[in-house]
Amino acid sequence: MNQKIKEFPAFKVNGFIMLAVVGAIALVGGWYIWSRITGLEALLARGLKVTDFIGRDDTVAELVAWLTATLLIVVIPSLSGFFTVEPNQAIVLVFFGQYMGTVRESGFWWTNPFASKQKISLRVRNFNSKIIKVNDAEGSPIEIAAVVVWQVFDSAKSKFAVDDYEEFVAIQSETAIRALAIRYPYDSTDDTATPSLRGIPDEIAQALQKELQARLEVTGVEVIEARLSHLAYAPEIAQMMLRRQQAKALIDARRQIVEGAVGMVNEALNRLSQEQMIDLDDERKASMINNLLVVLTSEQTAQPVINTGTLYN
Repeated sequence: MNQKIKEFPAFKVNGFIMLAVVGAIALVGGWYIWSRITGLEALLARGLKVTDFIGRDDTVAELVAWLTATLLIVVIPSLSGFFTVEPNQAIVLVFFGQYMGTVRESGFWWTNPFASKQKISLRVRNFNSKIIKVNDAEGSPIEIAAVVVWQVFDSAKSKFAVDDYEEFVAIQSETAIRALAIRYPYDSTDDTATPSLRGIPDEIAQALQKELQARLEVTGVEVIEARLSHLAYAPEIAQMMLRRQQAKALIDARRQIVEGAVGMVNEALNRLSQEQMIDLDDERKASMINNLLVVLTSEQTAQPVINTGTLYN
């Protein structure tokens, strides 16, 4: 059964206070041992045998006991309990296979000396995905890549939910990018404003962030931002798609020019009619409309033809 572990604060003591306590114990123990050794040397100097000395007050046995208790049991193991935490860093404590909590506060601390200490970074990190080749919603092969900004918010999940959370972030990010690409076309090919990867970049970024957060929640990772860093057609269809885009742009430009020209011609005819500047029959109106449309829609500069009248012999 998969046990769900959540981060909680670990037991800790200020390292400087504990260092002072351990140092005091070491000094007291050292002073006591030194005083006993000095007393033993004085007795030996007076010609007493060691066996007589031991049998009289058992000083040597007491000396060995203090040495063992002070140095081996108290002082030496306590040294491994000291550790430091840098800003935006956490220390995960594990004691005989049990999660004992996490220390997030930066500084110098002391905790159970027999607990293992594993560092984990809480800093904001970037993941730059490699360029992935995938088919979009219309089946066109495209190249896509993204930048994911993330950080750890639950050190216990990151450490114990998966084997390697950094590798998990990389694999799931690429999987989410593929899943996003196949749901949208590269670009909208009609006038209905169909959502596309190129047409709605902000919405695509939000959708990618939501997709990633759902996948990485189990690892205790927060996705701060996710945006596409590369988007292009695959090389084998890039030229064809470029020609299609150019043709579409040319058609749109022509349509706009024709609509503008028709509006200008209509405005000119209405003004001539309202101000009664000239009375045109249907044939002359058709000729005038044709000439105006040719002038307004021509790609080259129109050459005017001046009518000087009719020559009669």
